[in-house]
Amino acid sequence: MEPSTVAPRPERLTQSRVVSLFTDPHHVFWLGYQYLGNFTQRGANNNVEEGLLRANLRRRGYSDAQVSRVLETLRRATDIGDESLTQASKRLYDLLRYGVKVQTAPGQAFQTVALLDFDDTAANDFALAEEVTLLESAERRIDLVAYVNGIAVAVVE
Repeated sequence: MEPSTVAPRPERLTQSRVVSLFTDPHHVFWLGYQYLGNFTQRGANNNVEEGLLRANLRRRGYSDAQVSRVLETLRRATDIGDESLTQASKRLYDLLRYGVKVQTAPGQAFQTVALLDFDDTAANDFALAEEVTLLESAERRIDLVAYVNGIAVAVVE
């Protein structure tokens, strides 16, 4: 008796093709994204991959103190709390578009830290993760999440 082979589901095949388009340097239309992996079993998934954002900001010349302030601001910004989703989205949009104003010591002037580099897009880091599991009031699993500089900017279902 031969072992049965189960063909992958059509949506899995499509997802694999999309992942390849984004992350496979041998793909003719490669988009240049880093593959972060399958996050099905990974805990602590979040809207911001802090390690990726920290590395990008440091590489672009921001100090550790500035980066720490940015991460604190983003943690607060992504915690919706009692706000509407629209209010939280606008607040995050403003940070993405206009940067984060940080003060690293009392009495010093505020400086703007750009989360995304709109002038030199090559300075940004693009990444993709699949099967990102979010644990909130109920578990949800997102097929694909696209990150720019460690910040989730798009999902594909």
